[in-house]
Amino acid sequence: MTTRQNTDYGYDIQKVYLEMMMSDAESFVRCQAVFDPDAFDRRLQEGAKFLTDYVSEHNALPTFDMLNAATKADLKDPGQLQENHYDWLLTEFETFSKHKALEAAILKSADLLEKGDYGQCEDLVKKAVQIGLQKDLGTDYWADPRARLEGIKSTNGQVSTGWAAMDKKLFGGFNRGELNIFAGGSGAGKSLFLANIGVNMAEKGMNVMYLTLELAESLVSMRVDSMVTGIPTRDVFKSIDDVEIKVRMIGKKSGAFQVKYMPSGKTANDVRSYIKEYEIKTGKKVDVLLIDYLDLLMPASTKVSAENLYIKDKYVSEELRNLAMELNTVFVTAAQLNRGAVEEIEFDHSHISGGLSKIQTADNVFGIFTSRAMRERGRYQLQLMKTRNSSGVGQKIDLGFDVDTLRIVDIDEDESDGAQSSAGSASIMDTLKRNNAGSMATAEPRQDPSEGSGVGKVKAQTDSTKLRDFLNNLDDE
Repeated sequence: MTTRQNTDYGYDIQKVYLEMMMSDAESFVRCQAVFDPDAFDRRLQEGAKFLTDYVSEHNALPTFDMLNAATKADLKDPGQLQENHYDWLLTEFETFSKHKALEAAILKSADLLEKGDYGQCEDLVKKAVQIGLQKDLGTDYWADPRARLEGIKSTNGQVSTGWAAMDKKLFGGFNRGELNIFAGGSGAGKSLFLANIGVNMAEKGMNVMYLTLELAESLVSMRVDSMVTGIPTRDVFKSIDDVEIKVRMIGKKSGAFQVKYMPSGKTANDVRSYIKEYEIKTGKKVDVLLIDYLDLLMPASTKVSAENLYIKDKYVSEELRNLAMELNTVFVTAAQLNRGAVEEIEFDHSHISGGLSKIQTADNVFGIFTSRAMRERGRYQLQLMKTRNSSGVGQKIDLGFDVDTLRIVDIDEDESDGAQSSAGSASIMDTLKRNNAGSMATAEPRQDPSEGSGVGKVKAQTDSTKLRDFLNNLDDE
């Protein structure tokens, strides 16, 4: 429901405020903190004062007949308030109260300015601007335990990471509104890990936004091509037809996956603005926000040197966590480990660049042990450095890694996943050949595994029209 944009708070609208508060005790209680009878039109001030005095004395609302008889205010009962009316009143009365307080502050400031009392002028204006209602009364712990727990499970938590080994350490997965940091040295695979999280979440139907402050959009997208399709990175350009088919088909049953490059030095406010623009233009709510990576952002709330890592990262971390809570997203980012961590077999807070400021703010912090050599052997290893939701601090998490497709998997599922990926690619091409026998191009012989991808390829130059028709039919479904 939209609110009024003008500042004409005349008699009629003020009368509506009083009538709505008179009809609903909760409305008056929520507005009571900023309720000032002197702010009302002089014809309503007597009624407004009667209302506050009566509630103060009797701890209950007066009836309309009582107030009208005592003040001749002529208020009418609007009936039971609907939820949207209730929300409108809270928003509208807050703006009205702030407007009137600013008016009064400006009038009082005129005399103070003549006396040179600039400090008091500033205080008056600040107090007026800060006027606001507490719209959330918190949680009634005893009221409905089942609803409370189910609400936490469905909206605030239990969002699977996509890896059973990690979910086990986190008691179910990531929580919305929390800040999760994966810290690693240069070349540890931080970006690869974030991209894998994005793929896991998108395949579960969640809308993912990947903001890269270092790598180009094209490079991130090509890595995701391999993760999604199972086609080795070295063969992506040789298998463009296969990539297009699989990406289109998987994309139809997955959530959104938006990749956006932002120059380093941007702030949390820049991130918020982009997300809002994206959601307005696409109509899609961002469920998962990935930022690659935290160290390249700057604070929005204060000016600080990029060299002052502790202060810079403290503000950036706090702003990002507040943004995650505001947007109610699953929020994952990366951070740099310092050089002293390279040869260590255990990580602690001192190994994170910027140090304790990030640790203090984040809800979960993981250290990435993985080196290039480990990834080539098919292993990714993490250490849980901090968590608010489990007791697993210091424990290691071992995952598998497919060096060809860049996909990170649970170790126990590594082989089966690989088999499924290969079978999936083959079945798509087999379907194409069956459906287009005689008119579609014949498939090239499968390559030896030692020579690259085991995915059959279509000779695009022989009959690209048929392939294009197939892809267009996918879009029309």
